[in-house]
Amino acid sequence: MADYDLEARLKQIREVIFRSVPPEARLTKVEFEGPNIALYCEKPQVLLADESIVRSMAKQIKTRIIVRTDPSQLMPREDAEKLIRETLSEDIGLESIIFNEDEGEVMIVAKKYGPLGGPSSPLLKEIAQKTGWRPLFIRAPPIKSATLKGILSLMNNEGDYRKDFLREVGQSIHRPLIYKNNYVTIRALGGFQEVGRSSILVETASSKVLLDCGVKPGAVNRLDEFPRLDAIDFDLDELDAVIISHAHLDHMGFLPYLFKYGYRGPVYMTRPTMELMALLQSDYMDITEKGGEKPPYGVNDYKKALLHTIPLEYGEVVDISPDVKATLYNAGHILGSAITHLHIGEGEHNIVYTGDFKYADTRLLQRAETDFPRVETLIMESTYGAKNDIMVPREEAERQFIEAVRVTLEHGGRVLIPVLSVGRAQELMVILAQAFNDGALPKTKVHMEGLLYETTALHMAHPEVLSRALRDSIYYDENPFMHENFDMHLRIEDRQKLAKGEPCIIMAPAGMLTGGPALDYLKYMVEDEKNAIIFTSYQAEGTLGRKIAKGANEIQLEDEAGQEKTFKVLMKVIPIEGLSGHSDRRELVQFVERLRMRPKTIIVNHGEPRKIDDLASYLRFRLRVNAFGLEVMDAIRVY
Repeated sequence: MADYDLEARLKQIREVIFRSVPPEARLTKVEFEGPNIALYCEKPQVLLADESIVRSMAKQIKTRIIVRTDPSQLMPREDAEKLIRETLSEDIGLESIIFNEDEGEVMIVAKKYGPLGGPSSPLLKEIAQKTGWRPLFIRAPPIKSATLKGILSLMNNEGDYRKDFLREVGQSIHRPLIYKNNYVTIRALGGFQEVGRSSILVETASSKVLLDCGVKPGAVNRLDEFPRLDAIDFDLDELDAVIISHAHLDHMGFLPYLFKYGYRGPVYMTRPTMELMALLQSDYMDITEKGGEKPPYGVNDYKKALLHTIPLEYGEVVDISPDVKATLYNAGHILGSAITHLHIGEGEHNIVYTGDFKYADTRLLQRAETDFPRVETLIMESTYGAKNDIMVPREEAERQFIEAVRVTLEHGGRVLIPVLSVGRAQELMVILAQAFNDGALPKTKVHMEGLLYETTALHMAHPEVLSRALRDSIYYDENPFMHENFDMHLRIEDRQKLAKGEPCIIMAPAGMLTGGPALDYLKYMVEDEKNAIIFTSYQAEGTLGRKIAKGANEIQLEDEAGQEKTFKVLMKVIPIEGLSGHSDRRELVQFVERLRMRPKTIIVNHGEPRKIDDLASYLRFRLRVNAFGLEVMDAIRVY
């Protein structure tokens, strides 16, 4: 058993803090706040002026420290708001100032950093020193986002609940270890020998951590649609943490179900992922209901999931249980996507879970990171893992895409592009904007449906995690997402008119034609040979998109009366795989080769069985590592 308990750990932390904090800071309280330790001081300016004191304490107790002002010393809100407005320049496009009294924080919502110089600028430090309030900068996109507004409102209104929750998380993280000697087991709950419902349970002697909790689009029954949580022989109360890699439904769509059935622990992800997740889970419930089925969870469940989310920055190391530290790294797949590094025990074992990743620069994002301190076990995706899954160079794929659009428009047709609302849609927007500017395409309207308005707004709220070129365009030059040819204000009644009207480009979810407005456009356009449908994303087994992409001559869709009708596929079908947000076979292998440390074990998942087998056998042969796939419900001990 561990030779210390929670009280001993708290005593150790307090001793370091009280020994290190200068008396003039007037420390009043030390509290857990999730994975962080919060120091409440009557004179926080003392610590803010000399950051080396906080860094030294954090290094000694191996926990991140946040400095807060004792509530009794906070400047009155009215005076603080006046000072903040006087301090900030009009150039930043200030939209609102929101105070969170429970945490002593003030959120500054503005359209651009301007003279702030970023979210950690001296100007924000000055505001903290003068007012006592801890300022947080939140970038407001050029177009209004109901999602951002809703999240801010939820967090502000539930401040007391969130504060109690974070305190409980902190106490749980620092509870005593059960055993010093560890073991590490990986359980496959979904996303193995398949694409969809990704979910992995990592167990140690003292902790249980769930990596992703998704749904499977196109599944024919509920048993195949959701992760096999029924295979877990423990109560949800025993789960220490959930980590979500990114905001695609096949990785986070089932998360609120955990809260429906009693989970009350933390969920870790990047801030962009949290915002996108809020939007897409709400939409998932809506689409499920419209399809005549009951969603697996309700509004209160997905709101509870948001309240239990702890956003992390890339590269930030945090304790998530007594013997597990987690760090998120850029995955290059979609906005906010993350590769998860788990450091278990005192260096006994390290797991890297890629989620979905792209090991190449794209218009939207920088390529995935490979610089992990250590990795003994790698769990990696294989969506394009077969030996023939070699994509054309990005530039050639873009040329093919623009050419297909141009030819269709010149022949008087309309282009339908089924898109994933997050990632692929925004990548195509950047490509189309440049093509319009360069004269490669005529100045044609691009009509965007469904969630594209909101998801694009969220991309513009986080330029700091986009590719360097795109970030600089948004900051200083011409924002491609705001191109004059883009129309994101559509109504349902416009669909038939657009689908049968002048030559145009229509981008609409769902990317695999599993639902959404793309199906409406398809039934209006599919029997006109002048039209074209362009697939730019992976089409999973069992989806309508896969059927059409493989050459189906006829498909079944609902007509205007809601009755099943057979439609002939006369429109041109053009798949372009080089624009994928997934790594192809060559990039997958390069990713492994360029890791700082060669893994002892590689578990290949998130792919069709033949792709998993192909990639695993090649890695065994090429790199001499133990590479293999698992079946759903398999478990393996890796340490």
